[in-house]
Amino acid sequence: MVLKNMRSVIMLFISLFALTTYAQNVQGVATYQTKTTIDMSRFTRDGQQMSEQRKKQIMERMKNFLEKEFTLTFTNTESFYKEEEKLATPGQGGGRFGGGFTQGGIYKNVDQNAYARENNMFGKVFLIKDTINHLEWELVKESKMIGQYPVFKAVATRDIEQNIWSRMGRRARNAQKAREKEDDTLKTASTEDKVAEKPEPKTETIVAWYTPMIPASHGPDDFGGLPGLILELSTNNTTMLCTKVVLNPKEEIVIEVPEKGKEVTREEYRKIVDEKAKEMSERYGGGNRRGGGGRRGGRFGG
Repeated sequence: MVLKNMRSVIMLFISLFALTTYAQNVQGVATYQTKTTIDMSRFTRDGQQMSEQRKKQIMERMKNFLEKEFTLTFTNTESFYKEEEKLATPGQGGGRFGGGFTQGGIYKNVDQNAYARENNMFGKVFLIKDTINHLEWELVKESKMIGQYPVFKAVATRDIEQNIWSRMGRRARNAQKAREKEDDTLKTASTEDKVAEKPEPKTETIVAWYTPMIPASHGPDDFGGLPGLILELSTNNTTMLCTKVVLNPKEEIVIEVPEKGKEVTREEYRKIVDEKAKEMSERYGGGNRRGGGGRRGGRFGG
């Protein structure tokens, strides 16, 4: 009990000390390893659950997509979060459309409440400019060490924003269900006995661990807003862990603001993504029934 109380006192002292230096200039580069998991129970083929062996094959092929490395370059007020490119292993990849949809780095300016990102969607570049998404963080009385840094816990809840792939997959599954209802020949006992698909979650809990020892209100991906740099963060299916921090390097850090592409807001871009998802699901999911659209739909949906 004494040791636990002493640790709490030390952590509180460190936190207060760091907060008093918050106005000081700080800059650096943080490296994050991210790992995403997928609920494979959603994967089907021709309306049937895949075998465990097939699921493992898919996971192996998607490894480069699910395990990535990012760098966060930051100053007191600005940050830029980008993926580090790596060579793909033969047989691995993000899928049929992986080369047609890429997301650029995330720029944020906390003083100006500004967000910017360049995304390429099948050859057309969009410049997404908007305000920073702010979460209502709850600071929790829990702490631990990550490397040499004491970190403190914060928790928040947010709505889940589905990406283009999940949107197209959902549309393809819906198209497949509609075809099955229309076609009496598909209403067999085996079809009726299929396991109902789990509803997709609407919200997720975000758990962050931040360190006041690095007084910069930044973090990986779209996260920040805490009294210190976020060194670890987890969502429903993704974990982001900082593995290296270089503070105040000899060369001054200059962060460039993304400026290429057609300027749109988040909401405008979301509508564009929805339209593209609809188009792709109709092409590869809805398809021509006589041309085997049902087979493609089951394939894409899984």
